[in-house]
Amino acid sequence: MDLFEYATIRVVPRVERGEFMNVGVVLFCKNQKFLAAKIAVDEQRLSALFPGIEKSEVGQHLQSFENICAGDASKSPIAALDFASRFRWLTARRSTIIQASEVHPGLCQNAGETLTKLFEQLVLY
Repeated sequence: MDLFEYATIRVVPRVERGEFMNVGVVLFCKNQKFLAAKIAVDEQRLSALFPGIEKSEVGQHLQSFENICAGDASKSPIAALDFASRFRWLTARRSTIIQASEVHPGLCQNAGETLTKLFEQLVLY
C-alpha cells in the first residue's frame, strides 16, 4: 500500500458567501509517480446554484488545473515543476473561483483506481 494525498476541486463563485460545488478531485501518490485530476462540471446544476456564472471562465480555469497535473509546461510554467510541487501549488489556499479543499491522506494500491473511486463518491454523488 502506498500513501496518497487528495483534495476536492471546488467552484466557489462568491468567496464571501462560502458556497461551493464540487467539480473534481486531484490525487498525488509519490511512490507511484502519480498526479492527476478528474473533473466534471454539471453545467445545469452550476447554473441553477449560481445564476449568471461565466461557465467558459470556469472551464478555462479547470483546464489549466488539468494541464498542470499532466505536466504540460507549454501551457503553464507551474507544470514544469516536480509532482509534489505541482500538487502543493494546486492545493494551496486561495480565494479565487476555483479552490481545493483541505488535503486528505490515505493508502492505496492503484492511484488511478483510487482517484476514480473518490471522484464518484465526492463529485458524482
